[in-house]
Formats: sequence, structure tokens, C-alpha cells
Amino acid sequence: VVMQMLLARCVELGARLAEPGEFTRRAFLNDKLDLAQAEAVADLIEASTAQAARSALRSLSGEFSRRVHALTDGLAELRMLVEATLDFPDEEIDPLRDTDAVPRLEGLRADLAALRGRAREGSLLRTGLTVVLAGLPNVGKSSLLNRLAGEERAIVTEIAGTTRDAVRETIQVEGIPLHVIDTAGLRETDDPVEKIGIERTWREIERADVVLQIVDARTGVTPADHAIDVRLPAGVTRLVVENKCDLAQREPGRSEGERGRVHLALSAKSGAGMALLHDELLRVAGWQGHGEDAIIARERHLEALALAADHLDAAAAELARFELCAEELRLAQEALSRITGEFCADDLLGMIFSRFCIGK
Repeated sequence: VVMQMLLARCVELGARLAEPGEFTRRAFLNDKLDLAQAEAVADLIEASTAQAARSALRSLSGEFSRRVHALTDGLAELRMLVEATLDFPDEEIDPLRDTDAVPRLEGLRADLAALRGRAREGSLLRTGLTVVLAGLPNVGKSSLLNRLAGEERAIVTEIAGTTRDAVRETIQVEGIPLHVIDTAGLRETDDPVEKIGIERTWREIERADVVLQIVDARTGVTPADHAIDVRLPAGVTRLVVENKCDLAQREPGRSEGERGRVHLALSAKSGAGMALLHDELLRVAGWQGHGEDAIIARERHLEALALAADHLDAAAAELARFELCAEELRLAQEALSRITGEFCADDLLGMIFSRFCIGK
């Protein structure tokens, strides 16, 4: 109350509340931070894991920006060599032979590929992975959620259809946040409440990064399970989890089924095989285990890096035509410069800083 009264009095005397991200934006506009560092301030505040916080600190310290600048500086030098051939054709300069342009370009492509890998891992640390548990009723979806969470988050009974609404839990595996969602069992029903739960299940599946289709290890994939499988969105990654392997008197393990689909046999009740599930989730996420080197990255960073890589590939394909090669190098340099804010529209700046908490 006292703080609110003091704040109200300050406003009465002419002070105003800071806008979201105002101080960080001032630092950016006054060249104290570049845009990647400014975004890292918000990422550090919002970090949900220690790994993500360390990754954000690396970006805030300028490590991401230094690597981007090293690439843009290398591109500028390469452009200078290639464009010299265009500007001074009578000098008979051959940049491919006389200046090691090809090895330089290949070196830049390799450095960019390495940076993209670190940025992808940093993005994964920042946003995590949404994992939906789906399948028929009573196959152990809620038990699996509880096992992953390490506590009783969902009600588990022998009665089919106990779960009516989505239950969400965020866990960490090697510092990566996994947003696990337990859903209503998928089946035909006349119960209007259960029908609503099933409709919500399909909506969660459409938004998932990974779907774990849970089946009973004692029966394997039944026609009812197959009917669910064919309805799953084509673009979503899916794993078949054969739960209750202990009741089926089977050892936990990994195998491949039809169309190369990965099957994991485990027991949510005893915990047997859970390490296999953790490893498989990391694999499908693209995690390489380089968390200590990861650089926090946002979607726009990944898009800029991918665009730059495309232009460098095009430049490598156009080495014999210097005009086209030079233009592709310029476009690659421009794409990378957007990361640090050297080429950035005002509306994008407004969008970025508006997402900060008040005053940061």
C-alpha cells in the first residue's frame, strides 16, 4: 500500500510510468546494446531453466552478436574482392584464383552452419517442446504424465474416461522445458462432457510439436489405435509408447514399426524405460547436447540465419557469374545484419520492446 501511495504521488508530481521495454530501447537507440543483446534482456528475465538463463547471458554479453559480426565482416571482405572484378574489369583480377575466394566462401558457410546449430539449441532452451499424450482411454496416459512430472498431477483410476480436460505440466530434460499435456481418451462416446474433452484433445494435438500415442503393450497397436494414428496431423512428429510393458512381461526397449515409426516399450507405473523416452524426445527435438555452448535465439533470428544460408548457397552456385555472386553475398550480409538491428524496421522494434515487462 505504501509503495502504491508513493507511486501515485510521484505521478501527481509529474512523473510517468515507464513503457514496456523503454529503458532497454533507450540503450539500443544510444548504441549501448544491439538488438540481439536487447532481446536477451527479456529472454534472461523470462528464462524458465538454468540452462536457458545461462544461454541468455551469453547473448546479453555479446557472444551471439560477435559471431554475427564476424560473419558479416567476412562477407564484406569477400564482396569487396568479387566486386573489384566488376568495377575494374581491365585489371584482369581473378578473385577465384588470386584471393582464395572459394575457400573463404566455404569457410563462411561452415561458420554459419555452426552458428545455426547453436542458435537452434538456444531456441529450444527458450521455448521448449510441446508434448501431447494421446490414445485410447485407460492405456496409462495420466500415469505417464505423473511419472514424467515426478508427482501425482493427474487422477488415475481404472474407470475409462476419467480425464475430461487437458492437464498440463512442464518438466525439464537436460535443461529443455517439455510442456507435457495429458488429454482425454479418444473413443466414440455419447457422454456430452466427454465429447467436449475429446474435441479439446484433437485441438491440443494440432498444436503439438510431438504426439506420444500411448498404447497398451499387452495388446499392441489395435485397429482402434490405428484409427487414431491415421487421424493424426501429417506434419506432427509422433512416437508410439507401448505402456504397461511390465504387465506384458516385456523388457523396456526401442524398436521401429511400420513406416519407420519409433516404438518405445516402457512402464509408467514402475518407471522402467523412462530414460529411453527422455532420450527419444531429445533426439526428435534435434538436441545435440551442447547446452553449454547454446546461444539463446528467437524465431526471427533463426529465419535470418536460414535466409543468409540460402543466399550463401546461391552465391556458391553462381561463382562463375560475378554479378549474381556479389548480389547473393550482399543479401546474405543484409539478412545477418537484421539480427543485430543494423537493418531493422521501426514497427519490428516496437513489437520487440512492447513484449518486455514494464520499465525494463
